[in-house]
Amino acid sequence: MSSKRTRLDRFLAKHLQVPRKQVRLVLLANRITVDGDVVREMDYQLHEFDQVALDGQLLRGDKPRHIMVHKPVGVVSATKDDIHPTVLDLLPEEERHGLHIVGRLDLNTSGLVLLTNDSRWSKALMAPDHHVAKEYLVTLQNPLSGDYIPVFRDGMYFGYEGITTLPATLEILSPYQAKVVLVEGKYHQIKRMFGRFRNPVVGLHRSRVGNLILDSDLPPGQWRHLTSGEIAAL
Repeated sequence: MSSKRTRLDRFLAKHLQVPRKQVRLVLLANRITVDGDVVREMDYQLHEFDQVALDGQLLRGDKPRHIMVHKPVGVVSATKDDIHPTVLDLLPEEERHGLHIVGRLDLNTSGLVLLTNDSRWSKALMAPDHHVAKEYLVTLQNPLSGDYIPVFRDGMYFGYEGITTLPATLEILSPYQAKVVLVEGKYHQIKRMFGRFRNPVVGLHRSRVGNLILDSDLPPGQWRHLTSGEIAAL
């Protein structure tokens, strides 16, 4: 998602329905504030969540929203779908406007999904060079062995894309379960990595993004707003 910006004079001319020449006079009279600060420049670049006021009266006050969702299996990471329920369908209708998904999960993968209307935040969070860690609980059809660990750590070559995966951490929890931490998200990456060992993934659950852990008391299909501390930490 790209960050939405607009010139202040264009916003004021449209919102106040006055010509640009009059907008200039309003600005020079110190009548306009952006996030509480007086702004006089015609070409000032407004971000989509900047609060703009005229003589102390708010003209625009959109606020960024950041939401944690516990996605169940069978729900798609999409805003619309003609067949399956979507992540947005899990929220009340009044909460859905303007939201987009940060880091999708497959139909048969459960766990932590983030929703926001803040494109700057989501772009920074998902930027490949930021290497934000994602943690998954994986259930396998066949027993695991210690041979998997160095292969995940060293990366695997995917011939179709011509790329080698970045180092991933694999921790064996039980004969059929492992915890995997990735810092990237290639197409069906975890399933394809275990596929190298001819060991099908029968269950996949994302438990963490960065240092944000899915609430243990948040049932599948439920959601909540992130705290300011969680937003800043991510």
